Amino acid sequence: MNYRHAFHAGNFADLLKHASLIAVLSRFMAKPGPITAVDTHAGAGLYDLAGPEAERSREARSGAMRLTRGDLPPVMAALRRAVEARNPAGSGPLRVYPGSPVLIAELLRPQDRLIACELRPDVHAQLEAAFAPFRPRAQALATDGYLELSAIARRRPERLFALIDPPFERADDYVRLAEAAAATLDAVPDACLLIWTPLKDLETFDACVRRLEPIAPERTLIAEARLRPLTDPMRLNGCALIAVNAPPAAEPDIEAACAFVVEALGDAGGRAKLWRP
Repeated sequence: MNYRHAFHAGNFADLLKHASLIAVLSRFMAKPGPITAVDTHAGAGLYDLAGPEAERSREARSGAMRLTRGDLPPVMAALRRAVEARNPAGSGPLRVYPGSPVLIAELLRPQDRLIACELRPDVHAQLEAAFAPFRPRAQALATDGYLELSAIARRRPERLFALIDPPFERADDYVRLAEAAAATLDAVPDACLLIWTPLKDLETFDACVRRLEPIAPERTLIAEARLRPLTDPMRLNGCALIAVNAPPAAEPDIEAACAFVVEALGDAGGRAKLWRP
């Protein structure tokens, strides 16, 4: 399965990830001090939901398009406002969906900075264009996001926030994300990390959690959105968001986002679950 952002922009996983991202980062910014934010696998920043990649999967139709509902919980309404800001009123169906680097850049203050990493040259060029309104606080780097995050953490910024959201096209992504998380928290113990993973089968997910579990178990929260039972490992059956050092005030928002995704978009037998390792 291809997890590149453009093919899945605005799908159910984006709803959980991006609604939780807005909630966690907004709460993280409540404390003083400049923030260094890192998006390790940033993607293009903005996505055309009528473009060839999105049209090929059509996943936004059962994702972002559902944000037009009137009875959204507050955490999902905040994401809807961010999406509507990119789609002028009266312009018809949603056409533009903001990815994580743009959502982060829009939240940050002048004293904060964002380093967004994207290795694919064509996608990096799109990210550079999307960042035009946010310079100089937002910077797009054509570099390995795992290595960049670890290097930034070694410089021990005052406050560090990171989203680790790889495409899982490489066999070692699960290992490298755990290594990057461990290196980051070793250098900056109070860094706030959000880690996204697909849910296809229980064995792969359990192995991912086992790698992360020794790092900071007492400060880790895991949100699972299972759209259906994990019986077919060839399908994307759900996703999980692993949060380390997330502000406690954001936990109800993560729970509400997880519940919304499962209840609004899941099949019979789906479930939402928050737990600590």
